[in-house]
Amino acid sequence: MSANSFDARSSLQVGDESYEIFKLDKVEGSERLPYSLKVLLENLLRTEDGANITAAHIRALADWDATAQPNQEIQFTPARVIMQDFTGVPCVVDLATMREAVKELGGDPAKINPLAPAELVIDHSVIADKFGTKDAFTQNVEIEYGRNKERYQFLRWGQTAFDEFKVVPPGTGIVHQVNIEHLARTVMVRNGQAYPDTCVGTDSHTTMVNGLGVLGWGVGGIEAEAAMLGQPVSMLIPRVVGFKLNGQLPAGATATDLVLTITEMLRKHGVVGKFVEFYGAGVTSIPLANRATIGNMSPEFGSTCAIFPIDAETISYLRLTGRSEQQLALVEAYAKAQGLWHDPSVEPVYSEYIELDLATVVPSIAGPKRPQDRVVLAEAAEKFRTAVRDYISTDDEAGKESFPASDVPAVGNGIHKPTLVTAADGSTYEIDNGAVVIASITSCTNTSNPSVMLGAALLAKKAVEKGLHAKPWVKTTLAPGSKVVMDYYEKAGLIPYMEKLGFNLVGYGCVTCIGNSGPLQEEVSAAVNEHDLAVVSVLSGNRNFEGRINPDVKMNYLASPPLVVAYAIAGNMNVDITRDALGTDAEGKPVYLADIWPSEQEIAEVVASSIDQDMFTKDYSDVFAGDQRWQSLPIPTGNTFEWDSESTYVRKPPYFEGMAHRPSPVTDISGARVLAKLGDSVTTDHISPAGNIKPGTPAAQYLTEHGVEKRDFNSYGSRRGNHEVMIRGTFANIRLRNQIAPGTEGGYTRDFTQADAPVSFIYDAAQNYQAAGTPLVILSGKEYGSGSSRDWAAKGTALLGVKAVIAESYERIHRSNLIGMGVLPLQYPEGASADSLGLTGEETFSITGVTALNDGGIPETVKVTAGDITFDAKVRIDTPGEADYYRNGGILQYVLRSLIAK
Repeated sequence: MSANSFDARSSLQVGDESYEIFKLDKVEGSERLPYSLKVLLENLLRTEDGANITAAHIRALADWDATAQPNQEIQFTPARVIMQDFTGVPCVVDLATMREAVKELGGDPAKINPLAPAELVIDHSVIADKFGTKDAFTQNVEIEYGRNKERYQFLRWGQTAFDEFKVVPPGTGIVHQVNIEHLARTVMVRNGQAYPDTCVGTDSHTTMVNGLGVLGWGVGGIEAEAAMLGQPVSMLIPRVVGFKLNGQLPAGATATDLVLTITEMLRKHGVVGKFVEFYGAGVTSIPLANRATIGNMSPEFGSTCAIFPIDAETISYLRLTGRSEQQLALVEAYAKAQGLWHDPSVEPVYSEYIELDLATVVPSIAGPKRPQDRVVLAEAAEKFRTAVRDYISTDDEAGKESFPASDVPAVGNGIHKPTLVTAADGSTYEIDNGAVVIASITSCTNTSNPSVMLGAALLAKKAVEKGLHAKPWVKTTLAPGSKVVMDYYEKAGLIPYMEKLGFNLVGYGCVTCIGNSGPLQEEVSAAVNEHDLAVVSVLSGNRNFEGRINPDVKMNYLASPPLVVAYAIAGNMNVDITRDALGTDAEGKPVYLADIWPSEQEIAEVVASSIDQDMFTKDYSDVFAGDQRWQSLPIPTGNTFEWDSESTYVRKPPYFEGMAHRPSPVTDISGARVLAKLGDSVTTDHISPAGNIKPGTPAAQYLTEHGVEKRDFNSYGSRRGNHEVMIRGTFANIRLRNQIAPGTEGGYTRDFTQADAPVSFIYDAAQNYQAAGTPLVILSGKEYGSGSSRDWAAKGTALLGVKAVIAESYERIHRSNLIGMGVLPLQYPEGASADSLGLTGEETFSITGVTALNDGGIPETVKVTAGDITFDAKVRIDTPGEADYYRNGGILQYVLRSLIAK
């Protein structure tokens, strides 16, 4: 029950139903707040308890100073939690382990139960092993179940053991598309109350739901677990960036082009830790699917969220996707009653302002290794010819980074290295640097958007009618975000054309974007590796970090689905697809991109004629039930899990071993060694890769020792329920450059426990350091931990024995996750770096002043001594709540002790 200090409790009548609501206009100043902060204000009003959430917190939010730097902590209680299986499996593993820990400490294991709806969608596990055939989808699902049987049994058990926990089975869709098409409520109804739908998710692209006016963002799995158990998310009242949209997109520009433009603009502006909110007359011209595409890529901007307010377009989309008429009426009535309905004529108050004329957007791609590196399509071939030199030459400025793709010298004529390949059928063809070896329509970002998906299929139709083909070396895959996509493809009669170009359905899942691209054709892979070719993937995803997409592929470009099809036909990034012919027609005449590009009117007509509400109603009618294969999985019973000591997928983790009722005092760090010294833009993919497990590495050795054949290694992402694999995979990205082990690439360091400090695997060195009682530190540059909200990047770091990370700057989620695992995040003094301070990584470190946390406050700085170098590092524990987590050794330990205390 809310303390209701502002007398805000009221009722809202919608049709025959009456709902309890908390009126925002009862709080003076609320009307001037941006949309996103109004949602937070309602959250505080409804959950005010007089202790963690007080009238003072509510006043502080209502009195928000748009110009101030964030310094006021509030406690946000999300309405629900959403998960995908890579991050969700370890969440459920942790919950199962917590049940046993509570029992051992004399508590009730049933107390470990989600207190808010928690929904998990299995979408990260399907791999495109099979492609280009009509039965590719069936075969891939069959392989998926074979590989992941233990994980799926575990999740099926969780569905029966935990209240409020539901699972969307494999082969259904991608979590974020399922969220916007079915799970999102926009306005939540629970226990007679109506309130804004809010969520946190164990995937950074949870922000896709921002397009529906739902405030939510990605958090680490450990934060999500705490939220499920009723623990509010500790945060500072943020700065809010107002992004004004004017005009309309020009012909030929897609939602993908728009979002890549916005990504570039906001990365340059600087929005890490801030909310971004879209407003203005241009918002009304943006379809909901395009809004969702923009919201989806909030992590690529670096913002916490990228939200659109509720308006008539929101209602239309909710109606199309099969929500009830009562729900539609409630959303509209509630939004208007609470001042949450978008008025394009109003200029809200924001902390910062940025503006875009939609008419200036031009066709674009992004790459070759970061989503914010936008390239104008007309300049793509020229920019590629410059970029590829970093991947084939030793004269390489990128060598200053932690992880350039390669430093093997080029041979042959400049960037060209033509290589003859003999296909399985005996035919031959030539590939070169820049060959497009993967063209994949994949990922939540674009496969939820009918205009670009149907645009791709219409382009395929025109290409086939002109006699064009995909090049034989291109692995072509189609992985939609929901079954609805194939429904409207079928109704539009476009599936035969997609299949003619090799874009057969391979699965409903993230696939290529998460690193599940599957192997290249054997002869292509052999040629690429033998001749060290810098080959390319083109995907309609949101992530193109090095080492992520495929181990054979050094350069990766993000593009709209129509451009993915076009590049499959062109076959090489060195082709200027805006000017060069893609191929020839039956009469030998050249065919250009402009000849097959569908018009806006063509796309709009097909969208209107091929998509209807019945598709969504049918496909989501029984979404949690699954097929016979899912339902027949054998599962254990009972509210504690029966761990299998032989399992290589699901193991009981050691987080709570030896945990006492009270935490031990925080201590300073002394005698520490550097495990890794890294450069800028180290992503969570570099810290904890999701893709292939490379033979010969510690993780592969562990699996081999446990009787797992190489063909069954699966991926790091799929084995996140087994801490033994994940520790060995931490800092094991094949493109990682550790500067204290120069000349290496991958998970290597130098082991200073041994004479001459030989180069060794990071895992092996960490084990030796732990045996010697030596704590470890990581040194890094700017934007440490950018990318996915991957809690294993923090879990693995902690389990390797790392006690502190010192970086120039952090991405929001990873910094929070480090604290959640009891690792201290520190920041160099303003303008300083490891190199400017003269740190080599060979020094012995001590960090003093950490014990000030025992006094209840947070020290602003601590003293770092490394050899004869001393400096004051900023403590990046940003809120009192985070300080509580660190004092307890982690967020889960804090929650566990809190539950037992109650």
